[in-house]
Amino acid sequence: MAGNAWLALLDGDGATMGTYFVHEVTVVDVKPSVRGAGLVDLTVTLWCENALPGAERAWDLVRSGRLTHTGMWHELAPEARHAWLSVALWSRKYQRQGKPDAPAGQVFTLDGRHIVDEDSFYCAIGEAVNGPGGYFGWNLDALDDCLHGDWGATAPFTLHWESSAEARTRWVERVPDGDREVALFDLLLEIFEERGVSVVLQ
Repeated sequence: MAGNAWLALLDGDGATMGTYFVHEVTVVDVKPSVRGAGLVDLTVTLWCENALPGAERAWDLVRSGRLTHTGMWHELAPEARHAWLSVALWSRKYQRQGKPDAPAGQVFTLDGRHIVDEDSFYCAIGEAVNGPGGYFGWNLDALDDCLHGDWGATAPFTLHWESSAEARTRWVERVPDGDREVALFDLLLEIFEERGVSVVLQ
């Protein structure tokens, strides 16, 4: 057993397009590699909690350079949207390499037409801030981290939330918040306000 490791996912040119931290790596076969003398190909078993079923489609888009426009997640089933977000997270380091945050005071437009649940909200805001396949959180804690900077945007900024009334109507999920239960939509607005984000509901 080799233990834990970082697993790099490579594109067609051999460049790293993303990474996963993997556990319990065990080598089950070793043979000479067809890629060159002195190299070996390993077959391993491993455990990775972040490599989610359904992520292959998004990785294939990243690998082939076809992740070129927003909304490519719109037709995905709920579990596939969560897998899409996992790829956005684990590939974002390489997509944003060397790119500074947008300066404070920026205006971002959030398309609310396809927001029906928490995952679709994170898909939409990731693209609003960081473009196609972009990442800006995939749960409340991660969103809060992103709002502190180094994830594409610097607060204070303005978020124009288009089709917000329709999103609020469709999105009925409620979550505990201290001694109360609130609509997740409203809790997000509170978080944005606390972090210096002005949300314009349109």
